[in-house]
Amino acid sequence: MRSFRRWLFPLISACWLAVPPAHAATDPPSAAQRMIEALASASSSVVGIRVTAAEDARSADTLGQRRIGTGVLIAPDGLILTIGYLMLEAEQIEIVTQDNKTVPARPVAYDLATGFGLLRPLLPVQSLGQVSVAVLGSSQRLQTGEPLMAVTGPQTDEDGAVNMTQLVSRRAFSGTWEYHIESALFTSPPILSSGANHSGAPLFNQQGELVGIGSLLVSDATGENQRVVGNMFVPVDLLRPILAEMQRSGTSMKSRRPWLGLNSNDQDGRIRIMRISRDSPAEDAGLEAGDVVLAVDGVQVATLESFYKKLWDRAAPDAEVSLTVMHGAEVKTIVLKAQDRLLTLKKPSSI
Repeated sequence: MRSFRRWLFPLISACWLAVPPAHAATDPPSAAQRMIEALASASSSVVGIRVTAAEDARSADTLGQRRIGTGVLIAPDGLILTIGYLMLEAEQIEIVTQDNKTVPARPVAYDLATGFGLLRPLLPVQSLGQVSVAVLGSSQRLQTGEPLMAVTGPQTDEDGAVNMTQLVSRRAFSGTWEYHIESALFTSPPILSSGANHSGAPLFNQQGELVGIGSLLVSDATGENQRVVGNMFVPVDLLRPILAEMQRSGTSMKSRRPWLGLNSNDQDGRIRIMRISRDSPAEDAGLEAGDVVLAVDGVQVATLESFYKKLWDRAAPDAEVSLTVMHGAEVKTIVLKAQDRLLTLKKPSSI
């Protein structure tokens, strides 16, 4: 990468090694150099991603038609890991190499349950240039305050960037878009690159091992009701059990679950609908922004986590769902026929 190696070493030395790990005092003098070499190798596994979605893609309503982000090479055959929403209903995908060339790519898999996406270049892996393969690590041993490295991929008009950050929180995360994972990684300070390159940005530990994939820019990284801007990363620990299944089938079985087409938030024990997706079960049932969800199948729900888990607690993704909602001052029960979200998306024939 044209700019990475130019300032990777001084950046790490100034921002990271100035506050060394607790065990550094007993490490041999070469330990710091080995760490820098591992991080340099990790940064060279990163590529940029450019996506153009189909003109009539539903996901374009929220994600836009043109998207940029980051990916990381995780296998010698060219398999690249990123955040899956970049690839939704993609008409064209390009990989931007570290010398700012573009290589066409195809989608391999999208996992709704975790949010991971996989893609592969259409040309031989050598077309990506001098790119290394990232080593999959684990987030299990990460400690709050531990220094980490997040890397954004290049774009055709912009080099990638190395960002030194630290873990500030690890907790369950419920997204407004019918998404939940049990353990997300939150870091601060946030990725500083322009645009939306935090999408899919890999997070590396001090050994240069991949521990997370960037998903969101957040304003409450600590989770303590304080304004601390940072990023949310999906831990790669969630990838290991489903990686083979994703490559084989294009997704995981856990992604085959009911979808209503709601964007909601929870506050003070209430789940308020903020947005209804077009042509969704929620729209068909007449739900509106501002409605409050009180119960699912007669069971009271007060958080997004409880709402989603009750919604997904059924065998078929297209099963009927009974929602008790408050519309203004009126409380009513609405029966919806849920959908398999993956079947509602325009999917390239390659998956």
